[in-house]
Amino acid sequence: MRADEQRPPTEYDRWMHRLMNRREAAPFHATAARRRTMVTVHVALTAVAVALWLCSAVGDERWATFSVLGLLLPWCFVTGVINSSTRGLLDLRVRALDERQRAERSRVAATAQRVMLWLLLAVTVAAGAATVNSVDVEGFLFPVLFTVFVIHWLMPLWVAGLAVEDEPADEAFDEFAGAVDAR
Repeated sequence: MRADEQRPPTEYDRWMHRLMNRREAAPFHATAARRRTMVTVHVALTAVAVALWLCSAVGDERWATFSVLGLLLPWCFVTGVINSSTRGLLDLRVRALDERQRAERSRVAATAQRVMLWLLLAVTVAAGAATVNSVDVEGFLFPVLFTVFVIHWLMPLWVAGLAVEDEPADEAFDEFAGAVDAR
């Protein structure tokens, strides 16, 4: 066990735990189909944002910059829903997680690493095939590397969002929440 895992949770850890365990977003991720939909929407929003940003950066198109800004709010909302569905699995410090969550976090990281390994292999094979066929890949280098970087950054979130299981109906919590709301 690492030293930071042994330290007691701080006020920040408790605040983040409360934030990640709020129930307001529960209707958006209550079922596996809704979680898959949210992850799919997040992947689509990310793909469009990356394409627009590359159009802005490489193509020098000013309209694309404003389009990226327009996608920012829905992208952040869907990111929050996925984080809420995982109960902050990737955002909370290790010392704020229980043993089951630590194991789940390790499984998510391992799965995301395997998926990225295959993606990097595919990109490498494609670049090698293009080079063998005398295709100039220099113009594609930055866009492909940037896209792979973004996918690498977000893959654990997507894997965690897809790996979360349905929560059992917690009648005791619902009764407690109803009693608190009645005050």
